[in-house]
Amino acid sequence: MNKIKKIFFKKKKNILNIYITAGYPDLESMPLIIKKLHNLNIDIVEIGIPYSDPLADGKIIQESNTSSLKQGMNISVLFSQLKNIKIKIPIILMGYYNQFIKYGEKKFLENCIESGVSGLILPDLPPKIYIEKYIKLFKIYNIAFIFLITPQTSLKRILLLSRNSDYFLYIVSSNSTTGRKNNINFSFLESIKNLKLKVPKLIGFGIRDKKSLNIAYKYAEGAIIGSAFIKALKKSSLEESIENFLKKIM
Repeated sequence: MNKIKKIFFKKKKNILNIYITAGYPDLESMPLIIKKLHNLNIDIVEIGIPYSDPLADGKIIQESNTSSLKQGMNISVLFSQLKNIKIKIPIILMGYYNQFIKYGEKKFLENCIESGVSGLILPDLPPKIYIEKYIKLFKIYNIAFIFLITPQTSLKRILLLSRNSDYFLYIVSSNSTTGRKNNINFSFLESIKNLKLKVPKLIGFGIRDKKSLNIAYKYAEGAIIGSAFIKALKKSSLEESIENFLKKIM
C-alpha cells in the first residue's frame, strides 16, 4: 500500500503535513530536516522542488527557492539525497509541470520509487491532461497525484477531481499565494465539508499557527504548513528551530 494511503487508513484526523524547500536553508539541510520531522512524529513531509518562477507561492517560499537554486539544488541532487534517507512516513514532492516534462516523466517516477517518494503535486498540470495522459502511468508506479482545490474551483470540477483522486485533495484555504495573511474562507471550507467527499482532504495556504491549524483540523482530516515553517528555520540551530516551531503550534 502507498504510504499516503496508510497514513489516512491509520489516522483519521489531525494529520499534519510539513512543507520544506529542498536545499534550504543550506544545500545539505534537507536530510536533517526530514529525519527531525520524522522523529517528531510529523505525518507527511512535502518537499518543494526549487523553481525559478514558483507561481503558486508567496514571498517566503519564492526566496527559499532562489537561495536553494543558487546553492546548486536541482532534481538530480534532490533524488540523490532522498535515496540515502530511510524513514517510514510518506514524502510528497511539489513542483511544476515543466520540471516533470524536462526531466522525463517515466524517469521522474522511477526516481520517485527509488528514493521513497509516495506522491506528487504539480499545481499547473491541467487535470484534463493528467487524466488523459498520466493517470494510468501514476497507477503503474503507485505514485499519488494530488489535486488542488481553491475557492474559485467550480462544483463540477471539484467532483471531477475527487473522482480521480485516490489519496487526498489539497484544499487551498483562500484566494491567495502561500504565506499571505489573508482571511481563511470559512464559507468555502464549510461547503467542501458539506459535500461529504469520500476522498480525504488537507487544508493549506495560510495555516501558520495553533489557531489556524485547529481551524483546518475542524474542516478536514488535516493541514499543510509551509511558509511559517520555512520562516522559522534558523541555519545556526536548525534542529532547535524545528522543535521550537512545532511546540508552538501543537
